[in-house]
Amino acid sequence: MRLIIYTGKGGTGKTVTSCSTAIKLAEFNHKTIVISSDPAHTLGDAFMMPNIGYEMQEILPNLEVLQIDPVDEMRKQYDTILSYMASMFSAKGIDETLAYEIAMLPGMTQLFSLLKIEELIKQKSFDAIVIDMPASGEALRYLYFPKLVGSIGRKLTGLAGMFGGVARIFQPLSKVPMPSKGVLQSEVDLIERLQYLSEIIRNIDITSIRLVVNPDTFSIENAKRALMSASLFGINVDLAIINKIMPHQTSDQYYANWAEFQKRKVEEARANFYPLPLKEILLHNTELRGLEMLRKNGELIFGNEDPAKIYYRGKAFNFASEENSMRMTVKVPFTEKDDFDLERYGDQLKIKVKNPVGYVVNIVPLPSATLGMKLSKAKLDGDELNILFEKIV
Repeated sequence: MRLIIYTGKGGTGKTVTSCSTAIKLAEFNHKTIVISSDPAHTLGDAFMMPNIGYEMQEILPNLEVLQIDPVDEMRKQYDTILSYMASMFSAKGIDETLAYEIAMLPGMTQLFSLLKIEELIKQKSFDAIVIDMPASGEALRYLYFPKLVGSIGRKLTGLAGMFGGVARIFQPLSKVPMPSKGVLQSEVDLIERLQYLSEIIRNIDITSIRLVVNPDTFSIENAKRALMSASLFGINVDLAIINKIMPHQTSDQYYANWAEFQKRKVEEARANFYPLPLKEILLHNTELRGLEMLRKNGELIFGNEDPAKIYYRGKAFNFASEENSMRMTVKVPFTEKDDFDLERYGDQLKIKVKNPVGYVVNIVPLPSATLGMKLSKAKLDGDELNILFEKIV
């Protein structure tokens, strides 16, 4: 079983890359489904099949597609708890419509889209699931949310059962409705599903996140933060794909300038995403839509390789927290011993390391936990740079 999640900035080609991967997986005889929760119905646009909707349908041998409606999934999975939370706010005099808006926790629509994946995994109907994640820098937080909610929710559920009898005595005074057995059971069921989903997402043998970028500063920076977040959350990233690279063979100076700029950005991406494998895909000479174009794109990305392959196991960043400090380990390429320089700018760290032909500069995003810490010391060990941050006293 393989779960492949594509993420990246909007417009980088996540959807077409997801679809191309799914076609290639199906050709390798993997029973595959490609899923999107984008409200813009991007799967239908990519495959040029406007009838793709909220029911699974087979479009090729071994390949099914599904457009998830996040609101509908949330209604089916969360309605009992949502209604109870909204009733609590209403009991305090808040307008019912506003109460439902307040009860809607941030990220819930994406979280319940992911629960559809948990449902499919339990059914064991597919060998591979490919997910086109929404264009959001916060998407990876939703992937880690199950573990957080699972650990906290179990404690809260236990407390609800312990104090439920006492709370019912004071309920007439507080005017806050008590949760019914149905609400409590829905919470237990939800937490168990979230915990199972968390275990799947963090299983390196099942789940891989793949970064999709273009040769430009904004998408590369977005993907670097996603890579850092995935490492922090314990989710394996096994591949980066850089799309829309302009060919160099042109006599037009305008396009030649763009091609030269993109060449530098590709070189920058190789250093920034080290040690991940990086696949480089040229810009197509026409719009990338329809089965044949998507199949051709899959050939350009994977060639004779099976996309189900795990391209990399490990972390580009490692974090170890202690009482008053955090140790961060960064993989750095082509480094000569002790020849490096560090500069910190707020939540970013500039790493300059020497290689046989000069210097490589990498701007690394830092986790929020380091904001109240100072850069204390750093040591180079092979291709790993160990950096210590200590709390400011």
